[in-house]
Amino acid sequence: MISAPTQPRSTKLEITWDLLPDDYQLPDDPVDNIIQPFLAAFLNEILNINGFFDAPAIFATNFAICATVNGKTVVKAPDWVWVPNVPPLKQKRIRRSYTPKKEGEIPAIVMEFLSESEGSEYSMKSNFPYGKWFFYEQILQVPIYVIFNPEDDELEVYFLMDGHYTKQEPNAEGRYWLESIGLFIGAWEGDRHGNHEFWLRWWSPDQQMLLCGTEQVEMERQRIDLERQRADQESMRAEQESQRSDRLIAQLRSLGFEPNA
Repeated sequence: MISAPTQPRSTKLEITWDLLPDDYQLPDDPVDNIIQPFLAAFLNEILNINGFFDAPAIFATNFAICATVNGKTVVKAPDWVWVPNVPPLKQKRIRRSYTPKKEGEIPAIVMEFLSESEGSEYSMKSNFPYGKWFFYEQILQVPIYVIFNPEDDELEVYFLMDGHYTKQEPNAEGRYWLESIGLFIGAWEGDRHGNHEFWLRWWSPDQQMLLCGTEQVEMERQRIDLERQRADQESMRAEQESQRSDRLIAQLRSLGFEPNA
């Protein structure tokens, strides 16, 4: 991975939080590779199945986060973003963008999945249209920035401290505790959607891996199979006990004893 950027010289920023105009043409950048959408979908699936989607929030991929800086509209679309406590739209319509402070809280976490060589995820470009790192750190001031390279299992987690991102160290298992979400995050190697890759996954506070849908179905299938085996063993044991009792009765009768007399 590319090293974290050095801080640029002081830049004067006048930031306002204006809603994106309805006629604003959002960028339609192509996805860099086939794995990126699956990475985000996998994170969302696990959170959804484990009840994290019950609260009003935004969990999204390639979703426009907006700010107005020095009079110019700036839009960035993180590969994955979580914004807690977002009030629902007053009118039933599809949300096409989100403006922090105007519509709700600052994103609690943004993620970028590496796929390009120029390291745009580390860009501290401090003039319009601004680098991603600069936008998340200096303009939005997102508390947690995650950069993940699925090709070589490299995961970096940065916390915003004293106005700048500081790289965090993982625990002994290679995972990072994210206090605002209440979960650990870490890399996991396995098969998803026909691809054997490194994926991002969530772990509970006691470091139990949160399961996706297919894993929960498989666990339930194994539980049912185990219960069936136990029932079969109990039935076989009862049958063997009945046969043993019948043999004993037959032996007693052959000796002239009537067991029930």
